[in-house]
Amino acid sequence: MPIRSLNGHTPVIHPDAFVSEFAYVVGNVEIGAFSSVWPGSVIRGEQRIVIGANTCIQDGTVIHCESEGAVIGDNVVMGHRVMCHAERIGDGATLANGCVVNAGAIVGAGAVVASGAVVVDNANVPEDTIVVGVPAKPLGTVSEKHRERFIWTAKHYVELGQMYKKGGLDDREINAK
Repeated sequence: MPIRSLNGHTPVIHPDAFVSEFAYVVGNVEIGAFSSVWPGSVIRGEQRIVIGANTCIQDGTVIHCESEGAVIGDNVVMGHRVMCHAERIGDGATLANGCVVNAGAIVGAGAVVASGAVVVDNANVPEDTIVVGVPAKPLGTVSEKHRERFIWTAKHYVELGQMYKKGGLDDREINAK
């Protein structure tokens, strides 16, 4: 897997995390336990980027910050092709497929940035709020049904990451062949 040092900083990846061999992680990056980084993702840490536990960075996502660094919480779901320059993503937040979160933005705990939405520079998405559109505007509050789905997704990606870490096949699949 392409893990690169930059300016004296080497990424620190928890031994229980999964980073695809087709992802690129460089510089001042820390990835927490049971988090997963999927193919085509890029995490560029010219500034410090901390990714919490149980967080999934799905295929084709780019994380790069232009300010003093970024903190991405625990149990965060970043969908496919997310562009994230945020300063902070709260615990349990979801950034849906193809959304953009620009420099200095803060996405609160449990908030949802809808597919294709664009959060403008330095915006603040309150916790448990769903934002949609270009530029992103509040649509409403995250329902219990949505919250359950996002919790399931985060857990599912922990399981997938561990399966891939073991080589992609669990014992049942091996024994069935």
